[in-house]
Amino acid sequence: MRYIIRQKIFSLGDSFTIKDEFGNDVFIVRSQIFSFGKKLRIFDLSGKELCYIEQKLFRFMPEYDIYIAGELVANVRKKFALFRNDFEITTPGDQYYVDGDFFAHEFGIYRHGKLIARISKKFFAFSDTYGVDIDDGQDQISTLALAIVIDMVCHDHDD
Repeated sequence: MRYIIRQKIFSLGDSFTIKDEFGNDVFIVRSQIFSFGKKLRIFDLSGKELCYIEQKLFRFMPEYDIYIAGELVANVRKKFALFRNDFEITTPGDQYYVDGDFFAHEFGIYRHGKLIARISKKFFAFSDTYGVDIDDGQDQISTLALAIVIDMVCHDHDD
């Protein structure tokens, strides 16, 4: 399944929609504006919360927790590396790996060594847009959450 995520560069907070490959809204992402650290929630179109993403504070490198239905499903931590974007993803029972280019515009998310998602970032005048191609049979919400966290870690300073 292909998703399109478009974030407005000059917006207060990080609220945006996730669209399917045909341009239809599928999910809504809202952030808490006045909070310590980033906190985002992914909702379906009826307003049901599907995922919660929270930045962990006071870390040497950026770190985020991803929750689904109140359960911690992943911890994403950027590893210190020169000239690379390297991430450590800890989940119960699964092994994930993220492979990306130096400029953080193209990423692959691997699960047990198999490519499950590809993230491609594009730039436009008033928004950052990226496509996320996720293999069928994969957990769409947690994989989208991983893509959002990777983008926040690599591109928040671009604003």
